[in-house]
Amino acid sequence: MKLHEYQSKQIFSKHQIPVPKGRVAVTASEAKHIAEELGGRVVIKSQVLVGGRGKAGGIRLAKSPQEAEDLAAHILSMEIKGLPVRKVLVEEAVNIETEIYLSITNDRSTRKPVIIGSASGGIDIEEVAQQTPEKIIKVHIHPLLGLRDYQSRDIATGIDISRQLWRDFGQIAQGLWQIYKENDATLVEINPLVITSEGRLLAVDGKMMVDDNALFRHTSLAEMRDLDIEESSEVEARKYGLSYIKLDGEIGCMVNGAGLAMATMDIIKLFGGEPANFLDIGGGAGSEKVAAALRIILSDPTVKAVMFNIFGGITRGDEVARGILTALDEVKPNVPMVIRLVGTKAEEGLQILANAEMITATTLVDAAQKAIAAAKGGQ
Repeated sequence: MKLHEYQSKQIFSKHQIPVPKGRVAVTASEAKHIAEELGGRVVIKSQVLVGGRGKAGGIRLAKSPQEAEDLAAHILSMEIKGLPVRKVLVEEAVNIETEIYLSITNDRSTRKPVIIGSASGGIDIEEVAQQTPEKIIKVHIHPLLGLRDYQSRDIATGIDISRQLWRDFGQIAQGLWQIYKENDATLVEINPLVITSEGRLLAVDGKMMVDDNALFRHTSLAEMRDLDIEESSEVEARKYGLSYIKLDGEIGCMVNGAGLAMATMDIIKLFGGEPANFLDIGGGAGSEKVAAALRIILSDPTVKAVMFNIFGGITRGDEVARGILTALDEVKPNVPMVIRLVGTKAEEGLQILANAEMITATTLVDAAQKAIAAAKGGQ
């Protein structure tokens, strides 16, 4: 889950990371009022979860409260990469001398967090890594020992921060580490961390990404989720505890078990089809959950056939069958459906579905081939 800049900065402030003064506005008049409080010269920053806001005109400098109101009105009417701007962050303008990049993220190759610093802040770190990799300093953090003071100094030295700022830099780095650790983050980033003309370190932009699987431990973070960037079907699936990801194909998939779901998609692609989704109903799914899953699949207008691949262990075939019938009664689909149902209570499940207009299959290969043919109008 991604957090907006203003949300990230709220968390930064709680961990003694200095950020510019500012507040969020949802109307142009509110932006004007905030600008008056901050002295008039402010930056108006669109709050959308995409990159390239500045290039798209979503970040503007205002030299007076009236100009802040005008710019806020314009930005709040924009869409940036298809996402509507619903809020703007109004912040005091900062006199910038130097821009630095600083972040903590996961390094899967070493199975450790890594703190990354670069003297080239304010631009894409991927571009810096590709063109001038020598400007990037990486230090791995032992997950039990945490970030040590000498490691912060190594980063500061590597990116040429003056000695008199080492203490402040170390506090910011430690703040990032605490945020990363306490919030189950996968990325905590300041880009840029600036040195102002007054000689202060200031986080003028912030970004956080949090592990979705850990959100049950962080209800306050879960409430910050921005649904604008998510597919409505994925939001609906989450309500029922379903693992669903929309894809670009034409064959809807309902499977129990993540590994079996991946194998199902692979088989579909092997025989020339394209899956429309990843969907794992999980173990022990009851009829209500199955019905919800089928409604979500059938809500996708690109789906031309549905393939069920259920291997009953904890999940019972008769419960799956009842869920399918419930969904069929509600949705009244007009696409062909292929079912492979084996394992616990499979025979009972197939008997329940005997009067439903479904194509049965005995193996995974058989089911994939029939689903592809059905999607193409072959059956």
